[in-house]
Amino acid sequence: MSQITTHILDTSRGEPAREVTVHLERPNKDDTWKNISTGLTDKDGRINDFLPDGEPLEAGIYRLVFETSSYFSEQGVWGFYPLVTISFEIRDTEHYHVPLLLNPYGYSTYRGT
Repeated sequence: MSQITTHILDTSRGEPAREVTVHLERPNKDDTWKNISTGLTDKDGRINDFLPDGEPLEAGIYRLVFETSSYFSEQGVWGFYPLVTISFEIRDTEHYHVPLLLNPYGYSTYRGT
C-alpha cells in the first residue's frame, strides 16, 4: 500500500464517490506545486496506490487536490466546491490516510488510519 492513501464518502448519498480524479502534489521553491501522482477513486471511493509500495516520501508539506466538479456533474448535482484541496504535513515514513467526507455544499477531513 502507498504511504499516502485516501477515500471519499459522499455524505449526501451515503455512498463512496467513485471515479474522482485526485492529484498528490508537493510545493516547488517558487510557490507553484508539482504533481507527484494522479489517481482515480475505485468502486469503494479509495485510492491505495498513489506511490509504489516501499517508496517513501520526504518529510514536508503535501496536498491532495480532488476534482469534485466532474463528480457532481455526473450525479446531476451542482457542487459549490469544484475542487477540494487538503494540505498536510508528513514528518516520517508512516502511512498517512487522508479521507474526504463530501457533499455538494461542504466537506470535512481528518487523519485516518
